Amino acid sequence: MSWKEEYKSKLITAEEAASKIKSNDRVWYPPCGSAPVDIIEAITERYKELENVTMLTGLILYPFKYLQGKYKGHINHHTTFMGPYERKMYPEGNVEVTSYQFSQTDWLTYNRIKANVFICEVSPPDEDGNMSYGPLGTFNGFAAADYADLIIVQVNNKTPYVFGGKEAFINVKDVDFIVEKDHEIAELPQPPVTETDKQIASYIVERIEDGSTIQIGLGGVANAVGFFLENHKHLGVHTEMFVDSMVDLAEKGAIDGSQKTLNPGEITCSFGIGSKRLYDFMDRNPSLKTYPISYIADVNNIAKNKKFISINNALMCDLTGQICSESLGFDQFSGTGGQLDFVRGASLSEGGKSFLAFKSTAEKKDGTKVSRITSVLPPGAVITTPRTDVQYVVTEYGIADLKGKSIQERVKAMIGIAHPDFRDQLTKEAKEYRLI
Repeated sequence: MSWKEEYKSKLITAEEAASKIKSNDRVWYPPCGSAPVDIIEAITERYKELENVTMLTGLILYPFKYLQGKYKGHINHHTTFMGPYERKMYPEGNVEVTSYQFSQTDWLTYNRIKANVFICEVSPPDEDGNMSYGPLGTFNGFAAADYADLIIVQVNNKTPYVFGGKEAFINVKDVDFIVEKDHEIAELPQPPVTETDKQIASYIVERIEDGSTIQIGLGGVANAVGFFLENHKHLGVHTEMFVDSMVDLAEKGAIDGSQKTLNPGEITCSFGIGSKRLYDFMDRNPSLKTYPISYIADVNNIAKNKKFISINNALMCDLTGQICSESLGFDQFSGTGGQLDFVRGASLSEGGKSFLAFKSTAEKKDGTKVSRITSVLPPGAVITTPRTDVQYVVTEYGIADLKGKSIQERVKAMIGIAHPDFRDQLTKEAKEYRLI
């Protein structure tokens, strides 16, 4: 039987796909724009017939109804990275969180996620029957499919066909059922670049050499860095997340990968999140390839890139350099992700540098301004990057080089980049705690 005949024989509706889910199943689906929306919504409609089904994913960009508290016990949600909808619905009690290093994703897939069902959105098949995992499915799709007993894909004509290694595709012969249903790919709008973002970015960019290989996260600072890097030459990309600012740099010729020492000449990433323009750029682009996140975030692979530059956002930091990037007190805000992997990879790279950036203050609901640099982190705050790994911390007031510094040197450097309104208080507290 040819793959085309096999494809036709496996076609079912989204409702028929949902009927294959049984009580106690563990169902993994890819994050963000690769979630098979129609299958998931059809499963949700069956919730009264189901008991203890667990849906596992991360950073969803759709307001799935099953996140509501009334679905708990029927369809439960487990996330590996909190996104906006998961944060909003968390108080209803049907969202469970696992925070872990992205480099350990394959291990987690086989040993903790252990999903017996894998559902995923894919592109239409190519001439060999291979369907692309699209912008996000390569994250751990190969491992999830390998572990699962049941594989159902949703073919969406609007899913970009993204190149990569063998793990970036799944063949028609390797799936059990196929649903055909089109919908727009979920976008994650980029926040506007503020003057503060530009100021932070300016401190980072002046330390980035031509020919560097970069990793940039989401957010205004990331976009600003992309803007300021447009006059650099021969930049490379090795990143967990391909973002809109990188599209700009590639189209302006700043990114060509010609001096990369691992996978030269290509934009190397695990997934893409952003606008439709970004997805269009990824579609059948031979200069861009996706790989499993366990490969991308592997410290040793990162370190193979000379002059590797890691740029990530943080939520807050204490005076000694302990970085919190994922929680607000005891409340999980996002996830560990690949931050520490890339910080450590950059430290092992020849000429590598890592930057952890944030605005110096935050505004509370009542309008009160608070410092993001504190003498003591609040109870429950998660240490995402230990102070022993931190190199550069950046705010709009400057850059603190903490690598290998004494406690007193660290504290003075951090006070120097705090908002001026809080420096006297931070100095007073540092003396009280005998840090200086």
